[in-house]
Amino acid sequence: MKDIKKLIINKYIWFLYVVATALAIVTIFYEWFIGIALTAVLIIIIILSLRAEDRLRRRTEQYVSTLSYRVKKVGEEALLEMPVGIILYSEDREIEWANPYLNDFIDKDQSIIGQSLSHVSETLLSMANSETDEEWIAIHDRKFHLIHKRDHRLIYLFDRTEQIEIEKKHHDEESVLAIIYLDNYDELTQAMDDTSKSQLNSQVTSLLNNWSKDHGIFLKRTSSDRFLAVMNQEILSQLEKTKFEVLDEVRELISDQNVSLTLSIGVGKNANSLPELGTLAQSSLDLALGRGGDQVAVKDESGKVKFFGGKTNPMEKRTRVRARVISHALRELVKASDQVLVMGHQMPDMDSVGSCIGILKLAQQNNKNGYVVFDPDGNNTGVNRLMDRINQDEELSRWFVTPEDSLEMLTKDTLVIVVDTHKPSMVMEEKLLNRTDHVVVIDHHRRAQEFIEDPTLVYMEPYASSTAELVTELLQYQDGPLKFNVLEASSLLSGIIVDTKSFALRTGSRTFDAASYLRSKGADTVFVQELLKEDIDVYIKRSELIKNAEIYKQGIAISRAEEGEPYSAVIIAQAADTLLTMTDVRAAFVVSERSDGKVGVSARSLGEVNVQVIMESMNGGGHLTNAATQLEDTTIDQVVEQLQGIIDEYLGEDENE
Repeated sequence: MKDIKKLIINKYIWFLYVVATALAIVTIFYEWFIGIALTAVLIIIIILSLRAEDRLRRRTEQYVSTLSYRVKKVGEEALLEMPVGIILYSEDREIEWANPYLNDFIDKDQSIIGQSLSHVSETLLSMANSETDEEWIAIHDRKFHLIHKRDHRLIYLFDRTEQIEIEKKHHDEESVLAIIYLDNYDELTQAMDDTSKSQLNSQVTSLLNNWSKDHGIFLKRTSSDRFLAVMNQEILSQLEKTKFEVLDEVRELISDQNVSLTLSIGVGKNANSLPELGTLAQSSLDLALGRGGDQVAVKDESGKVKFFGGKTNPMEKRTRVRARVISHALRELVKASDQVLVMGHQMPDMDSVGSCIGILKLAQQNNKNGYVVFDPDGNNTGVNRLMDRINQDEELSRWFVTPEDSLEMLTKDTLVIVVDTHKPSMVMEEKLLNRTDHVVVIDHHRRAQEFIEDPTLVYMEPYASSTAELVTELLQYQDGPLKFNVLEASSLLSGIIVDTKSFALRTGSRTFDAASYLRSKGADTVFVQELLKEDIDVYIKRSELIKNAEIYKQGIAISRAEEGEPYSAVIIAQAADTLLTMTDVRAAFVVSERSDGKVGVSARSLGEVNVQVIMESMNGGGHLTNAATQLEDTTIDQVVEQLQGIIDEYLGEDENE
């Protein structure tokens, strides 16, 4: 490097020689003797400089030659000895060259040159045939990150096994927080004497302590009905593999004592701090309890939730005290507002419309104007019949407004009440939720991950048969006598009858109490039956779906419609209900195209099969015995194949328990 610098400096010296020569020539012109002497000296200096420059040039060439050789040598050694696999392949996808590291790693006794890329891994072959630039593969228990240089038919394989193991170890050791809640504990122990209560506490505590010791969990009881559990991600993964079998153990233990005590567990994971873990755990517990209890909700920082358990019908554990408290709180909210807007879900059913009319009566009872937000398009036959009767009633029909009109009516003091759904994407007009701070949710469905943000009041009871039943109970605790006409009372009763399949499913003692109250207020059962009558054409279309049904496995019937023949959501649901009445059918799924272009799945069961869990795996939801989903950009065959895979997984899970 120094020689190169000298070579560069010499260029400037030659410039000085040229200047000196010019001066010598000028000197000869004036003083020839001195000029000749200077010229002789200059010639000698030039000769010596030429020799020096020649020696410098030879040293520089030798240096460059040596450096080039060293660089080439280092490249060869790196190519042959560095711990990175390198493959050059031909257009026929055969290995033309591989460095010794890869050859020794895959097959020390036999060269892989000339072999197909599939000899190393099928992933290599598919990668060479595709536009993929990066991929991961496993070879001999090692994990490799592949980089594909398509233009050069070159593949690099970087061993990332240690990195993955470190990442996995870090992930496995992340803290996880869980809150365990004893469902119905206070209600059960109220009637117990001290001995029975102590025995119950001892049994449950002993079971949970043994469970925590077996899995390496720190468990601390924080109150009579709550426990705090601390674990890591690895332990949580083990619990997920066992589907949190502690739920079944507690349920079976308590069943021996003829009391209905179950567990609900909220789990928080993947948070950056312990306070965030605690918030996630409490949010998960609220979600599990909102879905009926007896289940586990696992939530991470991104908001993604996984559910386990929830296979039993939720017990009817709501009390009339809670209904009265909610009714009084709702009355105060109504009185503090200037008006009430009530809406159900899109494609409303009898329960949704009947509940809206019930809330309308509640607002009028408190001297406030109430309006039902209703879209007259796209309704089923029963709702259309009901709306025809409502439109004939001038006093009632004037309180029904379209979604567009409701947005113009909305003020800062308007109370918006949502019934029969809690998902913002399903309400009649979602914009209403975003333009007010006063929202009430009344629903009987199990709580889903999607939920209306920051509602003022929530009354969710998955143990109720219908939202109409909940609204009827709230009406009973309002001040002063309520006046119903036949149409209003019958609308509420029709919601209960439809959702219970004429009091056959999800019916408790409170359901009959609500129906009895409505009957006393003038509800006409004959009128309800008139609303529920169906057209012959609808009956025939439903029969076509039932005709296509086949028993898939263990009493599970699946019916698929013909491609290109859409059915309404109501007909799909009715077909599933009808299949459930068939001999040896314990669950029914009906898959069909809908008029909106989506593929709908309606699921029903008698309680042995949790169709809610199955539908949630397909981005749907509902109840244990009544659920559905709608899928976009897919076909009936693809949906059926996906459904069968989920059913297989569900049945396999049951068989292992």
